[in-house]
Amino acid sequence: MAKNRFDTGPGPSQRQLRVGELVRRTLSDVLARGDIHDPELNRMSITVGEVRTSPDLRIATAYVLPLGGHGAEEALAALRRNRHELRRAVSKAVTLKFSPEIRFAIDETFDRMDETRRLFSQESVRRDLQEDDDEEA
Repeated sequence: MAKNRFDTGPGPSQRQLRVGELVRRTLSDVLARGDIHDPELNRMSITVGEVRTSPDLRIATAYVLPLGGHGAEEALAALRRNRHELRRAVSKAVTLKFSPEIRFAIDETFDRMDETRRLFSQESVRRDLQEDDDEEA
């Protein structure tokens, strides 16, 4: 069976994590300063939650969400429209052998956190957690 060339095992390498964080910070700075020549994009306040890179560091997927979570699709469309200019700005700030292709996706971690909080606030879950704490004591 052929091995998937993108399968790196248990998780991203330290280099992938380091480059992802550099790209995330740079993207956040570029978007905060309004360096992109798109008035629609400059009007939005966009949070870059995480950037994941491929093992060869040629593709960076940025997980973004507009402030307040409203207008996510419009923000995603604006970012995709300006991806070449954003890539150029990132490549100027970050010294890498290859400038990564930047892809954008909606960051859903905030929604998952809200759902987790909602689950923990249910009476049946609190009761079960309380029983576990009583048994350990």
